[in-house]
Amino acid sequence: MTNLILTPNIDGADDFYAELLAAHEGLSKEDSDALNARLVLVMANHIGDREAISQAIQTAKLGR
Repeated sequence: MTNLILTPNIDGADDFYAELLAAHEGLSKEDSDALNARLVLVMANHIGDREAISQAIQTAKLGR
């Protein structure tokens, strides 16, 4: 079983958040949702571990 890291674990977390927000600037709700979907797929592909991805989906779904 894969254990998800749920504590802060991103170098430059504030910079990441600012970059993410900037990527959404000026986008319609539909385009913003599409960007999020593409980003999730790219990141899931990078992770590559189906069990970890499934756990992440369930964790996000439960709002943890």
